[in-house]
Amino acid sequence: MQITTIGLDIAKNVFQVHGIDAAEKAVVRKQLRRGQVLKFFSSLPPCLIGMEACATAHYWARELTKLGHEVRLMPAKDVKAYVKRNKNDAADAEAICEAVRRPTMRFVRVKSAEQQGGLMQHRTRDLLIRQRTQVINALRAHLAELGIVAAQGREGLKDLLKIIADEKDARLPIDARASLIVLAAQLQALQTMIGSIERRLLVQHRANEPSKRLESVPGIGIIGASAIAATVTDPNVFRSGRDFAAWVGLVPRQDSTGGKQKLGPISKQGDRYLRRILVVGAHSVLWRAKKNPEKYPWLTQLLARRPFKVVAIALANKMARIAWALLARGGIYRAPRLAAA
Repeated sequence: MQITTIGLDIAKNVFQVHGIDAAEKAVVRKQLRRGQVLKFFSSLPPCLIGMEACATAHYWARELTKLGHEVRLMPAKDVKAYVKRNKNDAADAEAICEAVRRPTMRFVRVKSAEQQGGLMQHRTRDLLIRQRTQVINALRAHLAELGIVAAQGREGLKDLLKIIADEKDARLPIDARASLIVLAAQLQALQTMIGSIERRLLVQHRANEPSKRLESVPGIGIIGASAIAATVTDPNVFRSGRDFAAWVGLVPRQDSTGGKQKLGPISKQGDRYLRRILVVGAHSVLWRAKKNPEKYPWLTQLLARRPFKVVAIALANKMARIAWALLARGGIYRAPRLAAA
């Protein structure tokens, strides 16, 4: 019987295949080693292949598409509802095969290798920034053990680095100075690598028209604009800006029943990196609004009624919807005219 639909449960080395025919009868259930996957699918006629959108899924989707198959990626949490009993590879593959044929299933657009490379720049920069923070905290903690404390911020850190580099400073024992010099060198190396990645991101941003248009939104900036443009390659996947904001996780989580609406904190679904960038950008806009309240009447009114962080989430939600509108409809951001004008 000809296979029409396959559920493929991917892993690092062992892959599980569950295939059905046009009558929805299971005709193949087997395990494949990593090196056997492409050989197995190259011998099949074109069919529909479903996979969970997890690690390495985009690579396998591209390779199987080259063989003539139609590949659809699905969020793993949406597939979980179709697992009938205990979780194992065979049950997962069967659930994927069932889920990929549902008309209401949501699918993930397959990313190209270039798109993944652009996002890797952001992920690598984010990792290096976290490592830089760890090194700075370690430097401050070790020096505090010796009674040396500096002010917060860059200037305080510079003062500490000067103390470490000054061999005449008797407050540091020889062994302590040797260890701290290693941390200082690591900090300098991290600074250099972060700067290199940020220069590449700037070049990518200037060569990307949607990214340049997103930069016009207050609070998004170059890093946020390039991250959104690289992540949302097709804005028409979302029906509206509200859907995009919900996907990022900037809307209240619902726990409603019996006709009673109950809203909780934000859902925190979707891309955590994009959500963090939008929230941080919203904080910067709010600090400017506190200094110049006449230029931000909407934010000023909200700050008078709601806590600072609640207003920041509301502004991040608005920024996400504006970003979707610019991607879907073109143009640049135009600040609303003040009522007095």
